[in-house]
Amino acid sequence: MKSLGNPFDHKSDLRHGAGCSCSACGTSAGSTETPESSDAMLERAVESAVVRSMFGQSELNRRSFMGMVGGTTFAAALASVFPIDKAKAAILDTLGTPEKTDLNIGFVPITCATPIIMAQPLGFYEKYGLNAQVIKTAGWAVARDKSLAGEYDASHMLTPMPLAMTLGAGSTASPYIMPAVENINGQAIVLHNDHKDKRDPKQWKGFTFGVPFEYSMHNFLLRYYVAEHGLDPDVDIQIRVVPPPEMVANLSAGNLDGYLSPDPFNQRAVWEGIGFIHTLTKEIWEGHPCCAFAAPLSFAQELPNTYGALLKSIIDATQYARDPGNRKEIAEAISPTNYLNQPVPVVEQVLTGTYADGLGEVMQVPDRIDFDPFPWHSMGVWILTQMKRWGYIEGDVDYRQVAEQVYLAADCKKIMNDLGYEAPDVTYTSHTIMGKTFDPADPEGYVKSFAIGKG
Repeated sequence: MKSLGNPFDHKSDLRHGAGCSCSACGTSAGSTETPESSDAMLERAVESAVVRSMFGQSELNRRSFMGMVGGTTFAAALASVFPIDKAKAAILDTLGTPEKTDLNIGFVPITCATPIIMAQPLGFYEKYGLNAQVIKTAGWAVARDKSLAGEYDASHMLTPMPLAMTLGAGSTASPYIMPAVENINGQAIVLHNDHKDKRDPKQWKGFTFGVPFEYSMHNFLLRYYVAEHGLDPDVDIQIRVVPPPEMVANLSAGNLDGYLSPDPFNQRAVWEGIGFIHTLTKEIWEGHPCCAFAAPLSFAQELPNTYGALLKSIIDATQYARDPGNRKEIAEAISPTNYLNQPVPVVEQVLTGTYADGLGEVMQVPDRIDFDPFPWHSMGVWILTQMKRWGYIEGDVDYRQVAEQVYLAADCKKIMNDLGYEAPDVTYTSHTIMGKTFDPADPEGYVKSFAIGKG
């Protein structure tokens, strides 16, 4: 278990900014400023250019004028004669062509990766000037390690992963950003057919469950679910990490009694006649995040035009996937061997929400999986509370700072608006999980409110 300490201390190599006196940051040692977002840095650069044009290169003249009128008055006067926001928007809109067009993007073969995968065969990367190759990856530990090693420029990741990687939980600390969510909902708890008479979770003592990764919504939602039914997930059941493509085989072999997995492996268990869908995770938390598009912070800093083009590709593809009318076309595009390697009907059942549940019913749940790119900061805070609750991180946690540092909602909103899509004007909201309201304004109180947990 990792003690957080100060997650943004320069000595931890997480990010330049607070307390850093290097030339790149331009801040003095001991500064308490938080690291700037890319938008903030751009705005500061634009303002600096305007000030230089007004005062020449004389820092003395600028400081003298600010001393006479005050910083607030100076900023207001500057804004009155020069439209800073318009200048910043114009610069963003006229950024040059991508510095690097040949990209490697990792993905784990699950339907949560739909936008990242489909963007290749349906031409979304090419649309924005990129020659991106999507590379199938066996599981999340491999995806993390290849990303950290620089083999992938960006990657499909689980929403908790960039938070954990930035904090150094489970791996070497390295600053990561997550500017877009891939999918919401889209998971299920599957049980072996032998357990059709054990639909009450209180009957699951001694069961062994699979999840795809420790730092996953699957792990945290399974833990939450069984704990709400009175079971301690660290005592009453066993939870094993199993790569998604191996879930069905392990269920069939009797190594698992069930799993909380990404699709299409929930539906594949039904297709193979091995298991049944106990519940969709949307019944635990409607609209919960699952997977995302993430990259090292250095990728965005060193290749800003490439980063912008890639983010546009992903968000545009995500919005295309959001339209139910496109789902059958997408299912055909992502089912082949080099992508999901699944029967098209299995993928269609997941994406369209018309599916057999393994209990003799055909269900109609159009939003069984959905696609929404906006990375709510409140979702990041919730994930951090569960990492704290179950002992994956220790010590004091600045929940808001970490969530805002990693989940780049401003970048997502700007691209969504540029592409003509609506985006929220706020980044925090309350969420309801199994009938209980999560208030992101009191994360520590939320952690302490649970009878079962280590936090």
